[in-house]
Amino acid sequence: MDRTANAVWKGNLKEGKGTLDTQSGTLKGIPYSFSARFEDESGKSGTNPEELIAAAHAGCYAMQFSHFLAENGTPADQLDAKAVVTLVPGTGITGSALTVVGKVPGIDAAKFQELAEKAKAECPVSKALGAIKVSLDARLG
Repeated sequence: MDRTANAVWKGNLKEGKGTLDTQSGTLKGIPYSFSARFEDESGKSGTNPEELIAAAHAGCYAMQFSHFLAENGTPADQLDAKAVVTLVPGTGITGSALTVVGKVPGIDAAKFQELAEKAKAECPVSKALGAIKVSLDARLG
C-alpha cells in the first residue's frame, strides 16, 4: 500500500514558497514556506513538514491504541491524542512528544498505561521515527 503527496517549491530557501497536495485531496495547494517552518511560532502562515509529521503521529498512535484497547475488551469511547514534534534548527527533528487522554470505561489506570506504552512502541509512525526520542504522557480523563 502506497500513499502519495506532492510538494512544489519555487524560489530559494528563505524567500521561496511552496504548496503541498495529497493523494486524498485533503491537502490541496496548501502553502508552506521558510517563515511558516522556522519563524512563525503561531503556526498560522502555512503548514510545515513537522506539523504534518505531528498529525501523522497523533493519528496513527490513536488508531493503534484504540485497537489494543478493543482487543483488551475495553474499547475507548474517545481518545484525544496530540503529538508535538520538535525541530532544532541546525540539528533537525529531535523528538515527538505524544499526549493522550482517554475515556475508556472498565479499564484501570495500570492497564491503560500498559496498553498506551505498547501502542507507542508498535504504532507504525513511531517505528518510522526511531531515530528520534518519542515520549508519552497517557492518562484517563
